[in-house]
Amino acid sequence: MDQNAKKIMEEIEDRSNISIDEIYNIAHAIQYDDLSDEKTIRYLVRRLSNLANRPISKDKENQIVRSIINNEIPSSMESLRRYFD
Repeated sequence: MDQNAKKIMEEIEDRSNISIDEIYNIAHAIQYDDLSDEKTIRYLVRRLSNLANRPISKDKENQIVRSIINNEIPSSMESLRRYFD
């Protein structure tokens, strides 16, 4: 893993309290999932929320799901931070 990717993963781990290993496990588990399927995305969002022990509102869940379905994922760490704050 390159240094930039490692830094991003460590920051995600620090901010979310989800271990890098768990992130990899989730990424591996969903690599063949249909990420245009709303049901699959909702399951993933809820799973990550539970793992991080950070409940999210139904409105925030809807916003995240819509963003993923519409391919409007934040492209930088700063925009990712604003997205989840």
